[in-house]
Amino acid sequence: MEIERKFLISKENLPKDIERYSFHLIEQAYLCMNPVIRIRRQDEQYIFTYKGRGMMTREEYNLPLTKEGYVHLLKKADGIVITKKRYLIPLESGYTAELDEFYGEYQGLLMAEVEFATEEEANTFVKPDWFGEDVTFDERYHNSYMSAGRK
Repeated sequence: MEIERKFLISKENLPKDIERYSFHLIEQAYLCMNPVIRIRRQDEQYIFTYKGRGMMTREEYNLPLTKEGYVHLLKKADGIVITKKRYLIPLESGYTAELDEFYGEYQGLLMAEVEFATEEEANTFVKPDWFGEDVTFDERYHNSYMSAGRK
């Protein structure tokens, strides 16, 4: 089960010295939107993901994928390939913000996700001052929607 909230981030509000945080380089593409079937390259790791319906809470299953399998499936993907740099930023609340800096079609978009163990935790989360608008329930900010090239 995945339970997460998403927030827009403005460039002016980015944490200072952002490059000091660990990060992953991510490339992902979508094979199906309903249910969501995604393939991802995260650094040199390859992942096949199934996501059920939902906005803040939904089923999610991740399976390992070979590089060869990823390359093969990438040719069958619909829409655009999403590319981003994901910074892992510890928050004072004990959670980790996964700050995505998008490239390509979405160059300049900054979005942070925070994952939770329960819906209660998600619903009572107090965002840090540097977080912007909560877009958890706005489908336009789901990467699967974005991969269709819709803005």
